[in-house]
Amino acid sequence: MMKNVVSVLFLLLCAALITVILTQHRKSGGFTGSFGGGGTQMDMSGGSWQRMTTMTKITVVLTAAFMVLSLALLKL
Repeated sequence: MMKNVVSVLFLLLCAALITVILTQHRKSGGFTGSFGGGGTQMDMSGGSWQRMTTMTKITVVLTAAFMVLSLALLKL
């Protein structure tokens, strides 16, 4: 029973994650700026979470939930 509920939540989460990713606007840098591409120390100290768009934040949260539910399904 519990595995069925988690599986349905997982499928809904997958659909939401796909939708959010496909509706984002393409940026020139993407995540390359976060991983050492062209930022100074002063620029990096401002906090990257505040500079992210709302859609990017939603993507990060949904991805974290995807990972947690994947591990939960593995344990079940």
